[in-house]
Amino acid sequence: MQMLGLNPTAPFGPRPLSATALSAQRHVQHAPDGKAAHKWKTFRHVCEIRAELMLTDRSLTVLNALLSFHPDTVLTLGADDIVVFPSNRELSLRAHGIAASTLRRHVAALVEAGLILRRDSPNGKRYARRAAGGGIEQAFGFDLSPLVARVDELADRAARIVEERRAIDALREQITLARREIAKMLAFGVEQHVDADLPAMHREYKKLLDGRPRTARRETLEPLAAALTELSRRILRILESHMSETDGDTTVDAERPAAEGHASDDEAHHDERQEKAPSPVPVRLLAETCPDFVDYARHGLSTPRDVADTAAIVRPLLGVSPSAWDDACAAMGVGPASVTLALILQRGSTIRNPGGYLRTLARRASAGQFSVWPMLMALGASQRRKHAASPPGPARPPFPDEIA
Repeated sequence: MQMLGLNPTAPFGPRPLSATALSAQRHVQHAPDGKAAHKWKTFRHVCEIRAELMLTDRSLTVLNALLSFHPDTVLTLGADDIVVFPSNRELSLRAHGIAASTLRRHVAALVEAGLILRRDSPNGKRYARRAAGGGIEQAFGFDLSPLVARVDELADRAARIVEERRAIDALREQITLARREIAKMLAFGVEQHVDADLPAMHREYKKLLDGRPRTARRETLEPLAAALTELSRRILRILESHMSETDGDTTVDAERPAAEGHASDDEAHHDERQEKAPSPVPVRLLAETCPDFVDYARHGLSTPRDVADTAAIVRPLLGVSPSAWDDACAAMGVGPASVTLALILQRGSTIRNPGGYLRTLARRASAGQFSVWPMLMALGASQRRKHAASPPGPARPPFPDEIA
């Protein structure tokens, strides 16, 4: 009996025929017989572009399982083994025990993504009809041909995404380095009493950070990286100019302690006050909640003294006057005042007048109406909400050992 060679596309049962299935069938028909694809490399390409294909990691697990039923590493269009026909039980076992209903949902997602085709038998069962010589004459199950037909497209899209990710990683590194440079240079400038408008530069720096995109995209990270790099270079030029002037004015530097003896006494008193200032919260918790504050720590942030020292650097950068700081220290204590300053810094542009805000908190503290803990907890909760709302990065499922 002569076989008509019908390769069914319409699914068994009430499921309708989809436009995606017809499109996948058209890709297969237009691809030449004998076209081949390394199945695990192709699977990796699919993993790279899974977000574009709207596939979850469970869908990839099912695709991995389907590919494992093909006996060879290379898929070939027109080959009699291009259709795999595992039972639901076997497919579920290889997909790490996925339930039958979940399995059906993810198979449908793979079909909708145009990666596989259903070749359903008249009764919906999966099996192969053997020819007289023992080869497969016709198989009913899941056709892997769309993967082969689209292998070049999938590879190109994956390469584009990999290149985009590399560019984003490089921009993130550049931004991180520029942030570290700016924070350290501003801290150095405060300690060295550099004659420059450091608070204005700090406000410019914080404005750039406050405007950074929530979603990391190349076109949004590039301007931020360029702006931070330019600001870093500008601050460096100012510091280099200051150091050149200082190196050429050794006489003034030698005489300065004698001329400013009273300032040295005040600094000694301030240092003694810092030494005795306990931190109202664990330093590690403060560092986790206020990473921007840590950037200005000259020797790390591990002790209450480090917190107070860093607050002394941050205070002028925020534009907080010495009198406002002294009032806060008198009302709260140096430790709580330092933590409060760290929280103000972390909140960025949401506090337009840090000095006035600190004075308000100092008055509340004098009346026994202020504690740093609610402020710390509120900031931590806000950060967790932002983190939960951020779109997840691309998941990278484990690839089979067969990948070359």
